[in-house]
Amino acid sequence: MSNVIVRRVAEFLKRFPPFSFLSPAELEGVAQSVEIQYLEKGETLFRQGEAARPHFFILKEGTIHLVEDAAKGEEIREVCDEGDVFGVLALLGKRPYLLRSKIVENSLVYAVPVETFGKILEENSRVALFFAAGFAAGQVVVRQDLSQGQKARSAFKSASGDHSLLIFSDQSQVKVSEKVLTCSPETSIREAAQLMTEAQVSSIVVCGQGNFPLGIVTDKDLRSKVLASGVSTARAVSEVMTSPVVTAKKQDGFSNIYLSMIRHRLHHLVLTEDGSADSPVCGIISDHDIFLSMGNSPAVLIHGLMNTLDVGDMRIIRDSAEQMLRYYLENEIAMEFVASVMTEINDVIISQAIVIAQTQLRPDFPDMDEIRFCFLSMGSEGREEQLLRTDLDNALLYQDVPPGRQSEATEYFQKLGELVIEVLLACGFAPCPGKIMASNAEWNQPLSVWKGYFSEWILHPTPEALMKVSIFFDYRAVAGAKSLAEELTQHVYQEIAHKQIFLNFLAQNALKNPPPLGFFKDFVVEKSGENRDQFDIKSRAMLPLTDLARLLVLSHQVVGINNTFKRFEKLSELEPGNAELFSQAGTAYEILMRMRALEGLQHHSSGRYIHPKSLGKIQRQLLKNAFAPISELQEIVNIRFQLDYFRR
Repeated sequence: MSNVIVRRVAEFLKRFPPFSFLSPAELEGVAQSVEIQYLEKGETLFRQGEAARPHFFILKEGTIHLVEDAAKGEEIREVCDEGDVFGVLALLGKRPYLLRSKIVENSLVYAVPVETFGKILEENSRVALFFAAGFAAGQVVVRQDLSQGQKARSAFKSASGDHSLLIFSDQSQVKVSEKVLTCSPETSIREAAQLMTEAQVSSIVVCGQGNFPLGIVTDKDLRSKVLASGVSTARAVSEVMTSPVVTAKKQDGFSNIYLSMIRHRLHHLVLTEDGSADSPVCGIISDHDIFLSMGNSPAVLIHGLMNTLDVGDMRIIRDSAEQMLRYYLENEIAMEFVASVMTEINDVIISQAIVIAQTQLRPDFPDMDEIRFCFLSMGSEGREEQLLRTDLDNALLYQDVPPGRQSEATEYFQKLGELVIEVLLACGFAPCPGKIMASNAEWNQPLSVWKGYFSEWILHPTPEALMKVSIFFDYRAVAGAKSLAEELTQHVYQEIAHKQIFLNFLAQNALKNPPPLGFFKDFVVEKSGENRDQFDIKSRAMLPLTDLARLLVLSHQVVGINNTFKRFEKLSELEPGNAELFSQAGTAYEILMRMRALEGLQHHSSGRYIHPKSLGKIQRQLLKNAFAPISELQEIVNIRFQLDYFRR
């Protein structure tokens, strides 16, 4: 390959992880070994079930779909984009391809020989961990996007910076269980299961003389090899154990241990003194331990949350998310990406909390599973902007039931709301001072009551009603029957259409907070109380922007956009004449979100109150610049809704 082509290949590869982790010499070696393949639309690079080739692939240009061929026809499982790495089973065990590659547009593919990359995989732990994390997240395409959920995926592609650097926390923190549950080969299956139950573990190592490992039995083995197969539990555990057992040495290093688990598709790896099966057992590590320790990856955090109903583990994972958040903020990662990831994590916690609550209540309310309900997040979490674990704003909405079942439904959903909030508080979230939570009976109601609430607020916009509107209008369905929330939304917009003057009241409310700078261009600070001489970044700067964005989007009858900077983005499309101002407002809001979150992380607080004197010159100027759009937007609203006349 000519030097010019090699250089172009290297320049392309270094833009994407894991190649961005390579030294210049390693990158050049890979680029020289790359085979360039041009594929025309309709061709197939590899087929489902076909033996893995001695290459893995990176898409340079074009579009490739990975599809699953089934009796019902083909199903698209992944869409490969520029820089995506696929066909990586050749790297890990050379298993047959799980999917077929379908060339949708003429495409240019770089094929990297496994032989060339194998040495790098062994010597470069960051590269090894990158692929391992992708497989841990169940991906067949390994991309810099290691998050789950479409919102976080799209945000990953638009965000700047090398996010793969953020994937892994300190490997020394990986928790290895040194007290390993063991038994002899002659132990009965029943006795082994009883030992596992008493120790509250999911595996038992079968050992012979000298405590040498002969095999392992897991919960999965008991289900698939014993219960499903009708094997008598009186038989010896050696008859159903997985043998020979795969072992490693504790000192082998995290990347080698984890890659061994990935290669062999293990949920548990037995550690011995010399790393072989011919030495005593000294520890065991599970994929659960891995997930809890690899704290700086959205994929791992979300995977861990989705696979546990232990509130203690959920708290640990959410704590890890806070460390990831700090890294993102300090390294200027795009705010839309950061907010998407944190929202995804919070949403999974809420969903798991609901599962925990339902499981606990099911024995006493066996018929309640058939009643549809929806959990609503409101306020900052409803807008997908809750970065810190600040106070909760949420509610519970359920379908209307016949009068004869209303009493039972009320009791059930009240208890459900209370249990969900208990879990969220245990995960470190703060309770709402105004008790706007699903545990409060007032905000845990059937659809007809919720419709009545909004009708009342819109028809009679008192100051108290407008305060509630500022919280409740940003509701977002997180879990449950989202069609109930959609029906409520339709009702809300119909009511607004019938009473347009409501928007004038909403506009008046949006202007209640004056610009954040005083006459002498200094910060308006609190005059008394525990936060005296501090600047309230939430009420003085962020709330005016959220209120203005909400009002203007409602005036255009736009449904389904709750996020503040996405609202300003939409307003830029709807009002090209004010596009620059709306763009500035969206940027300003991102700056304010970042500053508040950093303040909160630094002082272990909500970040709401900032000492202006603690800010550096650049920070002060940045903050003041963020205030600029507020006055202009307030003037537009004042004129557009004729508030000077409206107040008379």
